[in-house]
Amino acid sequence: MNRILVTTDFSSNSKAGLRFAIQLASQHKYRLTFFHSYYIMKPTSWNNATFDAYEKREMDEIQKKLNQFVDSVYKALGVVAKNMACILKSSVFTENSIREYAQENNFTYICISTRGAGTLQKILGTKASHLINHSIVPVIAVPPLYRPRKITSILYTTDLVNLEKELKKVVAFTKPLKANVELLHFHYPLEITNRKKMMDKVKNKISKHNITLHLEEKDLTRTLIASIEATIRKTKPSIMIMFTQQNRNFFDKIFLPSKSAKYSFNAKVPLLVFNKS
Repeated sequence: MNRILVTTDFSSNSKAGLRFAIQLASQHKYRLTFFHSYYIMKPTSWNNATFDAYEKREMDEIQKKLNQFVDSVYKALGVVAKNMACILKSSVFTENSIREYAQENNFTYICISTRGAGTLQKILGTKASHLINHSIVPVIAVPPLYRPRKITSILYTTDLVNLEKELKKVVAFTKPLKANVELLHFHYPLEITNRKKMMDKVKNKISKHNITLHLEEKDLTRTLIASIEATIRKTKPSIMIMFTQQNRNFFDKIFLPSKSAKYSFNAKVPLLVFNKS
């Protein structure tokens, strides 16, 4: 059974990720693991025995809080909880804890709520953007205002590089949902005419998976992100799929952030991001 690691920090915003994961599990057999990373600092004056006893009590309280938090979301949705677990892990670095746990335990996806970000946070990164830029496990970033609705349409944006590899991952996610999938590709003026044979091959490949092709000419007066958001406003997909390039140097990551991570800051619909590598 496919498994989703659903992260929460007990905030109201984090409930969006839980709501989306529960909706996804209602349409396909996913086992959900609700995950909270915590850290308790040891006072220097305490001996190990005293701290261990204190940590145990605190951990029990945090586990109880996690169980109640998850249960409250299920009850608010009117859904009976099943095929799920609630897990705690102690770690100083939350993002690393999430990535390592997901990878070590062979999770299919990580699901996390986004919060948007100010200028400084965009440079330093949010938890969601950190995971998008570093996680081997695909990441689903869910906007804080998300409310559950059946997943019926999926917008898959691509530059058409390594299309066959991308399609395998896209189809594995979309096929069980029986949702309509639209491939979105932005092209320069006259590019389609000059690459007609290639585009015919693309149409042939995606038609085998019942994916429709949506071509749009690039508007050179605005960014690609702005163009994608304009398409989303028109098509209103249930979720968007993107691929990101993670093996970039530090300069690139600061001044040329990945389009998927950048989009996640102000996402209007849930975003599933796969690593191009």
